[in-house]
Amino acid sequence: MSDYWKDKNVFITGINGFIGGNLAKALLNKGAKITGLVRDRDCNTLLFYEGLADKVLLIQGELVNRELLERIIAEQDIEAVFHFAAQVEVGVAIKDPYQTFESNIRGTYCLMEAIRNSGNKMRSIVVASTDKSYGSYPKERMPYKEDYPLIPKYPYDVSKACGDMIAQTYASDIFRLPVVVTRFCNIYGPGQLNFSAIIPDGIRSALGYTKFIPRGDGTQVRDFIYVEDVSELYMLVGELLNNDPDGLTGEIFNAGSNVPHSVKNILEMIFSQIGNTTELEEIIALMKDRKTSGEIETQLMDFEKVNKFTGWKPKHSLEQGLSKTIDWYVKYLREQNGL
Repeated sequence: MSDYWKDKNVFITGINGFIGGNLAKALLNKGAKITGLVRDRDCNTLLFYEGLADKVLLIQGELVNRELLERIIAEQDIEAVFHFAAQVEVGVAIKDPYQTFESNIRGTYCLMEAIRNSGNKMRSIVVASTDKSYGSYPKERMPYKEDYPLIPKYPYDVSKACGDMIAQTYASDIFRLPVVVTRFCNIYGPGQLNFSAIIPDGIRSALGYTKFIPRGDGTQVRDFIYVEDVSELYMLVGELLNNDPDGLTGEIFNAGSNVPHSVKNILEMIFSQIGNTTELEEIIALMKDRKTSGEIETQLMDFEKVNKFTGWKPKHSLEQGLSKTIDWYVKYLREQNGL
C-alpha cells in the first residue's frame, strides 16, 4: 500500500468501537492525523487499552449534533471520513428500536448534511454498513450480491438499510458527495469487547472466565473476516475513492471470506484451539433444543466485486485469525482479572 494516508486529516465516527479502533491503529501506522467522535468516554476499549487514544484528537458528542459535526469537519480540515458510529446489537434493536433508528438513520443523514454544508472539499466518505441490510434471502441466493434489493425485516437490519439508502442519495448526481457503502460479513479480532458477539464470548468462555450460554441451536451459517484485513480494505477503498471519485462514487462493496461456517463450527474451532473440549461437549448438547429469534438463518458474502475494483482479498484464514485473536484475549483477560 502507498503512503497516501501520511498527514491526511481523517475523521472517524465511532472511533472508540471495535472496528473504529482497529482502523485508527492502522491509519496511525500510516501517519494519518485522526479526529474521532465518541459519545461516551468509555476507557474499556481497544483505543484506550492499547494507548491509541493519546495519539488522536477525541471529541465527545452526539452523532445527531449536526452543528458539532460541521465544526469538526471545518476546523480540522477533514479530508476523509469513515462512518462507523451505530447501535450494532441486534437484541438491543429489538428491545429499543427508537434509539437504534435515531443512531443509525438520523445519525447518518446528520453526518451527510454536515459534510454537504461544510464547504470542505471532502476526498472520500466510506460508510460502514452490514450484510444484514439485505434482509433474509434463501440459501440458494447466497452469497449476497451488491445488486440484490434490500428487504430487511428486523429493526437493526432496517436501520442499516435506511442508512445505506441515505448515503447513496448523497452520492447521487444531486449532491455528488464521494461516498462508498461497504457491507461486510461478521468482523472479528483483537479489541472486540462486545461479549455478546459469538467469537469473543466463545473465547472468554473457553479460557474459563465465564460459562457460555447458547443463544440458538448453532445451525445459523455466517461468514467471518479478520479485522486487520478489513482495516486494510477500508484504507484501500478510501485511497481509491480519492484517486477516482467518478469511478467509485456511489458504489457498494460486499466483502466476506467466501468460506461459510455454522455457529457450532465456530465454537468447535475456538474451544479446540484453546484445548477445552469438555465444556465444548456440554455446550453442543445444550444447543440442540435452542431456537433463535430475530436473526437471519444464513448470511454469506463474497469479495468478487471489490476484488475487481481494488485487487483486495483477505489474507487470514479463519484458523489464522482465530489464533491471533485468542492470543490477544489471553493477555487482555489476564490483565483485566489481575492475573
